[in-house]
Amino acid sequence: MNGIYFVLEKLHIPNIGLAIILFTLIIYLLMTPLQIRQQKFSKMNAVMQPELQKIQKKYKGKKDQESMMKMNEETQAVYQMYGVHPMGSCVQLLIQMPILLSLYQVIYRIPGYITSAREIFTELVNKIVSVNGYETILNEFVSENRIVMHSKIVEGSTSNNVVIDFLYALSPSQWDKLADLDKFSGFTDVINSTSDKIADVSQFLGMNIADSPMSIIQSSINSHSYLLLIGAILIPVLAWLTQWLNYKLIPQPASSNRDGQMSTMESSMRTMNNVMPIMSAVFCLSLAVGIGIYWIAGAVIRSIQQVVLNKYMEKIDLDKLIQQNQEKMAKKRAKAGLPPQKITQQARQNVRKIEEPEVDEEKLAAERAEKREKERQQSTEYYKNASAKPGSLAAKANMVRQFDEKNSRNSKKK
Repeated sequence: MNGIYFVLEKLHIPNIGLAIILFTLIIYLLMTPLQIRQQKFSKMNAVMQPELQKIQKKYKGKKDQESMMKMNEETQAVYQMYGVHPMGSCVQLLIQMPILLSLYQVIYRIPGYITSAREIFTELVNKIVSVNGYETILNEFVSENRIVMHSKIVEGSTSNNVVIDFLYALSPSQWDKLADLDKFSGFTDVINSTSDKIADVSQFLGMNIADSPMSIIQSSINSHSYLLLIGAILIPVLAWLTQWLNYKLIPQPASSNRDGQMSTMESSMRTMNNVMPIMSAVFCLSLAVGIGIYWIAGAVIRSIQQVVLNKYMEKIDLDKLIQQNQEKMAKKRAKAGLPPQKITQQARQNVRKIEEPEVDEEKLAAERAEKREKERQQSTEYYKNASAKPGSLAAKANMVRQFDEKNSRNSKKK
């Protein structure tokens, strides 16, 4: 951020809001390989889902440890066969979280991270700390104007950094009130010049990037600043709209169930895709405008990337992609001492077992008994109708048959 702001300053357009947009652009360009990887995982996941569902159906209702272990082994075999990792879609999200948390700190403490922004306050801070009892004056000002600060002004131990944090938290109307204080009347011109300079740096479309849209809405209603009110409302609205558009551009796999009904996971994902944009709008109301700018810019950049990625993914040969994934997986597993070819064959054997339909043992036994009965009847008919040679096996079988039939008739007569 400091480097980006330095470049903007050289271009004579120093603005933190613009720096955030450029920062977001750079971050998402750097994460493009991860986004491509995530899209490939999603495309591969659509192919794997039928096989994964077969495993779930096979072990449905089985909660014993042996069954759970076998289910896990067969699931891993499917992932191994296609050369993907179960956590392949989470990397991008895990990287974004620390960036967002760090950016949150930067936005609320711009002078602490942007050298040029800090220098704007240097002259005014020196003037303020030279006034006797300035800590008491500032504390009273904070209390009367309900200023939210992330550091506390303590009499006798307040550093220049705390005074800078105080000045950075002021709104335009509060700057005017600060200039009207009798104790600071000797350097009113310095207060006004500092206010003008920091406004050019920290304001974006008339809004201070450290203020929340909710506080801006409340102050704009009181001051009848309707343009500012519209701008504050647009932040959460655009956060919702751009996030929703981004989710819509991401290809959604068709339902993997034959009857067209969504699985529990598919239903949860679609619900999350509808809820998350709304949550973004809610969060943007209470968080700093700068965070809203980051979210909006990020969603717009991702949407543009997604349009390009969709065209790129349409041209990908899925069989070739699976082969490439298997080769990468084989190299990783080979380092663990297991030959890559053996791993792939093992995975295919495990998956082949998964694809075999479940056998009904009772039905199979009945079919075998029926088959044996038919074979016996066919054999009996053969020996009955065959012209057997004397002393042959068939002749002996006929003698036994005739003896049994004779005994059977005698029994019926009796």
